[in-house]
Amino acid sequence: MKKIITVASFTIVLLTSCTPKATTASAPAAAVSTAEQIAQGKTIFENSCGRCHKLPDPASHTSVQWVGIMNSMAPKAKLTDEQHQWVYDYIVSVKK
Repeated sequence: MKKIITVASFTIVLLTSCTPKATTASAPAAAVSTAEQIAQGKTIFENSCGRCHKLPDPASHTSVQWVGIMNSMAPKAKLTDEQHQWVYDYIVSVKK
């Protein structure tokens, strides 16, 4: 009986640890930045992003794809939440 409980417990732990973690990509709020903040977003995009790699064309990705890109790159660029929002709003505004 102890073997069955041990095997069942091990199986539950194994299955639980192997399931993918639920990740929620938080999308920045839609266009809450002012024109001045969007202009700052453009500057941040050019300076912070362009410092490490060639700047991507904002139209090369969908708004949803940009959420994932921004969520992964903003910490590397050490952007604040506000700067993150401004850059995202700039990118989305260019696509229109």
